[in-house]
Amino acid sequence: MMKRLALLSCTAAFAAVSLFAQDYKLESIPTAAPNVPPAIAGIMQTQGYRVVGPKGPWCEIWFRRSIPQGPKPSDDSVAFSIPQGTFLGVLRFPAQGADRRDQVIKAGVYTLRYSNYPVDGAHQGVAPQRDFALLTPIAADTDPSATPDFKTLVQWSTKASNTPHPAVLSIEPPAGTAFPVLGKEGDSDWVLSVKIGDLPLAIILVGKTQA
Repeated sequence: MMKRLALLSCTAAFAAVSLFAQDYKLESIPTAAPNVPPAIAGIMQTQGYRVVGPKGPWCEIWFRRSIPQGPKPSDDSVAFSIPQGTFLGVLRFPAQGADRRDQVIKAGVYTLRYSNYPVDGAHQGVAPQRDFALLTPIAADTDPSATPDFKTLVQWSTKASNTPHPAVLSIEPPAGTAFPVLGKEGDSDWVLSVKIGDLPLAIILVGKTQA
């Protein structure tokens, strides 16, 4: 009986350690994004955020100082009034990363641009809202004032995924009013909530869509 209790205790302790090991934490980066083109550096915040997971740093992200706003969307499935193709910031994977589709993204620096996924059967149910950030290797996207249309941005982003599909991260309204904060959403998603100028925004940096 004692042996069984000891085994159960060890199993429970291991489960607790395993669960804890999957946690992610947020660190501030007190310096600007390194090695970005001058045009991008000129509109960026001078500090960023690092998401650290069980195997070390997962990603680093810097946002622009403010995000342009357009007309309020007429579609309730669109959460933000950000114009198509707007430059949002820069993300760095220090080692191999992944997007919401669980596509492998090579280590490197990528731009983040805003878009909505199309209303069609292929994308049904991927998220409650249609707002996403598409990644493009920064070497191929150096002009932050550009506003590529959906088709063009998807073509750019396939250079990040190296597949026919763009590399995407989900964007949504923050659940709370504390910024910056990294929180868990559902079983496996980790969401960074920030305020960029006057705009509250949350981006899912860890996890994948279940659709």
